[in-house]
Amino acid sequence: MTMNPPRSKLPARYAAVLGPLVLSLLMTFIVSFISTLKSLGFQPDMLATWLTAWGLSWLVAFPTLLLVLPAVRRIVGWLCEPVAR
Repeated sequence: MTMNPPRSKLPARYAAVLGPLVLSLLMTFIVSFISTLKSLGFQPDMLATWLTAWGLSWLVAFPTLLLVLPAVRRIVGWLCEPVAR
C-alpha cells in the first residue's frame, strides 16, 4: 500500500477560469480530432494537421467560453428549477 502525500489545490477563486479552460481543452481536442479524421481520413500527416486544428480551435473556444458562460448560466437558471438546499 503506497501513501500519496497530500496534494495542494488551487484556491476556489480560480474555478471560474479553470472550469472553462479544462472544458475547452477537452471539447476542442475531441471535436477537432473527429473533424480532421472525417475530412482527411488516416494519413501520414494527420497528427500534425489535427494538432494545428486543435490549437486554433482552442484559441477561439476558451475566450468564447469565458464570454458566454454567464449568459449560459442565466439561461439554464431560467429553464431549470433551483437546487433544493
